[in-house]
Amino acid sequence: MDDEQQNEHQALLAWILGIAVTIAVAASIVIGILSASGGGSAPVQAALPAASQEGAAAAAQAGAAAVGGSPTAAEVDVAPAPAVGAGYPAQVRFHFETGKSALPSDAAAQLAAIAEWARGDASAKIGISGFHDRHGDAAANAVLARDRAIATREALLAAGVPAERIVMVRPQETTGGGDDREARRVDVYPAQ
Repeated sequence: MDDEQQNEHQALLAWILGIAVTIAVAASIVIGILSASGGGSAPVQAALPAASQEGAAAAAQAGAAAVGGSPTAAEVDVAPAPAVGAGYPAQVRFHFETGKSALPSDAAAQLAAIAEWARGDASAKIGISGFHDRHGDAAANAVLARDRAIATREALLAAGVPAERIVMVRPQETTGGGDDREARRVDVYPAQ
């Protein structure tokens, strides 16, 4: 599958996920309104087919996973300023293959110093910025950059970094200079 097909596939999946989440939210709103008006939610939930209840729950879970599975994984538009100097670990940069979001096999080792710092300093913040190039569909590229950043976030969580110390930055487009590989990256850095 080439990059364009991969981007189309991811865009379609994102569209389907969006519809499922919208249906789940709409069902929740209707149930909430009926509960608040004294109608109770049990009759409404009982009236919904079991498959749609399961689908709504799965869609809500998938929607949470789309931003890292946690309310603390909200993305910011502006990257926090890097913290540099004595006492701060070095930035980590992961480069990805075209259309891929898998971290390198030594990702845990590369993240060890920044994870140790974040676990030991209650005021620590780690910025995660995912980038993408201009080739293909912009929306699909943004999803791919987000998937790469989420994979990085999951590695930090697995290393014991508290979720509230991680700042996710919305995917950014970059030309990568003369090297498209630079455009397909995630930066992980101590943040102010």
